[in-house]
Amino acid sequence: MAWSPWVVVVAGVVALLSLQVVALLSVPGGERFHTRPPEPVQTIPLPDLPPPSAPTRVAATLPLPPSPGITPRRTEPSLGEVGGTGAQAPPASSGGGAGPGAVPPPAPAPSTKAPPTSPSRPGYPPPAAAPSVTGRYSKLNDYGDAFIGEVLLTNTTSGSRSWTVRLVLPRGRLVTAWVEGAPQGSARMSDGVFTYTSGVDLGPRDTVPLRFHFEQTGGNNRPSSCTVNGVTCSGR
Repeated sequence: MAWSPWVVVVAGVVALLSLQVVALLSVPGGERFHTRPPEPVQTIPLPDLPPPSAPTRVAATLPLPPSPGITPRRTEPSLGEVGGTGAQAPPASSGGGAGPGAVPPPAPAPSTKAPPTSPSRPGYPPPAAAPSVTGRYSKLNDYGDAFIGEVLLTNTTSGSRSWTVRLVLPRGRLVTAWVEGAPQGSARMSDGVFTYTSGVDLGPRDTVPLRFHFEQTGGNNRPSSCTVNGVTCSGR
């Protein structure tokens, strides 16, 4: 009978241990105490990749070497520039001066326009010379179907000059022609053109009248053209 209390104690301890094992096995997640075999790993096939292409070359823009007397441009972004890829020139100062890093403006291109020519430059046509002998036409008498006219000749030079007078008439017949108070020259009429050439040269600064008589003019008593040495007469 001396061992009876200890038997009861041992039996109670065994019973408590049994209850704890049953409680542990009955709660959720108890399966973690059981060892499971590892699941097989699935192999996923990879898609075929294209063959590697040739490496792409990227052209790099290198800064140009600075020219003498020109400040090189900045290659780093300026202050306040956000997201920009290129350098910006610093703003010009209000005083008109160039700030640090400023590039001076390019020199103006030389003008290709030829300078205007003048009479003193080579290749410029010389001005027309003044006529040496001038003529002034006037009508002295008008007879309706005839008239007497005159060309007053003047030598504007300091030397003797010859002269030739030409008159163009719409119609008419030459009666006579003469130089008043001077040696006579030669006259001829052909196809309505009257030509008179001096007999002697006209002296320096001298004046002499050439007179002529025409008839059968049909009332048209004014020549359509009058020249002295190719220069048009005045007074018509």
